[in-house]
Amino acid sequence: MSADNAWKMTAFASKAAVETALLAHDTIDDWDADIVVSGSEVAKDRPDDWQLEAWLPRKPNAMDRKVVAGLFGVEVPDFTIEKLPDEDWVTTSQQGVEPIRAGPFHVHTPEHRPLDEPGVVNFAIPASQAFGTGQHETTAGCLEMLAAMRGSGVMARDVADIGTGTGLLGFAALALWPATRLTLSDIDEVCGPVVAYNAMENGVPNGHGRGAAMMVVAAGMDHPLIEARAPYDLLIANILAGPLVELAPDFAENVTTGGNLLLAGLLETQEAAVRRSYRRAGFRLAGRIVNGDWSILWLRKRRGF
Repeated sequence: MSADNAWKMTAFASKAAVETALLAHDTIDDWDADIVVSGSEVAKDRPDDWQLEAWLPRKPNAMDRKVVAGLFGVEVPDFTIEKLPDEDWVTTSQQGVEPIRAGPFHVHTPEHRPLDEPGVVNFAIPASQAFGTGQHETTAGCLEMLAAMRGSGVMARDVADIGTGTGLLGFAALALWPATRLTLSDIDEVCGPVVAYNAMENGVPNGHGRGAAMMVVAAGMDHPLIEARAPYDLLIANILAGPLVELAPDFAENVTTGGNLLLAGLLETQEAAVRRSYRRAGFRLAGRIVNGDWSILWLRKRRGF
């Protein structure tokens, strides 16, 4: 494809808005395959400031601009449009979505091949759902921590992944604890069909029984199914530091004594505030991983809380 015909549209918005746009993209069956979309952080020290980029093999026309802007719904940010320099625009558009290898897990886009190695668990997640460098670092850290939990003897029969996004961390938990009853939730409605698609593509059963996953749309723990399945012996939340602090009392109420929390999405500079809120809620630190600028915390609920 000629570099003379390579263009890019860029919009700046919050992490939540860009993730919602990316997930909306994945629900569109007749999306123009010439338009490659991805999202990423603007800077590591600004985890809530994101950009959505759309690469095209032509100068964007009115319809191109309309369909890309339409991913944002009602509140559409301003777009900048630029002609790309002489480079391979397809390769550039896929930067930051190389496969993740963490513990036994190999997470790759459908464009990459799974690994055919003993003990490797492959998950295929579309490129547009790979939400930027920080997300890769927190995701990889969470996958490593889940494997460490399993290796240390943690048993999990009831698992919840709050703010699941693509479903990946819940799927990984189910791979490690095949008899678990998995509950996935996200506040964003577009995650429902995305999780269903990813589950189907990765052979994750859907259902109410053990060894299967159920997805609900909910804010935090506020859903009848989440409440009915509590308490959990493993609860996962890879979101942001602010919501993690706010959810500490709810998480404490819904985790068994001796149960486990896996928290991520917080910068290392935000770790002290998060740990303080969970210490007050009755949790102690059981393990910690720092991946880049990001902290991944394994907490256990103390007796007497």
